[in-house]
Amino acid sequence: MANLSGKVALVTGGTAGIGRATVRRLVADGARVVFTGSNADKAASLARDTGATFVRAAVQDPGDWAIAEQMIRHDFGRLDIAFANAGTERGDGDIETVSLEAWNDILAINQTGVMLTVKSAIALMKDNPGGSGGSIIVNSSMNANRALSNYVTYSVSKAAVIALVKSVAIHCGLRRLDIRCNAILPGVVETELITNIIASCPDTAAARAAYEGMSPMGRMGRVEEIAGLVSWLASDEAAFVNGAEYAIDGATTAGMTGV
Repeated sequence: MANLSGKVALVTGGTAGIGRATVRRLVADGARVVFTGSNADKAASLARDTGATFVRAAVQDPGDWAIAEQMIRHDFGRLDIAFANAGTERGDGDIETVSLEAWNDILAINQTGVMLTVKSAIALMKDNPGGSGGSIIVNSSMNANRALSNYVTYSVSKAAVIALVKSVAIHCGLRRLDIRCNAILPGVVETELITNIIASCPDTAAARAAYEGMSPMGRMGRVEEIAGLVSWLASDEAAFVNGAEYAIDGATTAGMTGV
């Protein structure tokens, strides 16, 4: 367990999947957590279970960020950790079939939303009592390096945010802000979304086997495993880790298995 006592954390897209698991892990490791999302019922149950604070906010909306920033300043007085997790692939397709509307909607959340999250995090972290400092973690994907033909927008957006992470890390380092920025690149993780997809397939056993077979380890990742990496990157133990990209995909993208 990382020691996050006394730290304040922000998690976007915290009501489900990796985000929900990360809220739980950061709280368990001692942080006070603020999380965003759009599902009020799921948010209420998570807040009740963990003591975390929910803020309804669309990550692509600058107006919502102004409200969230003001709340964090007023109620918590600092920000030490930001996990830019919110993302979507809704409406995506291949380059011939994807609509401009879907392209713009996905980029707004996956790319502009991450940029706004990082901007707000830096603004808050610069004003921390005792001096600037903090850790920003961006949830990218293994598809940043292994693009999907049928999810072109998703693949592009996940690659783009890695460049953002590296630019931000250099920027903050050169300005001696002591604000780190890193990316995680999960593989297939057994979230509710994936289990629902499996359940909707005519042959659920074959669908599960296909997902599990993507990793040489023969299984999908668990949300708790992703949350553990986020917590470590958020901790002081990772104080010299900056501008990095961490694959957490069970060796899915490590190489070829051979014949």
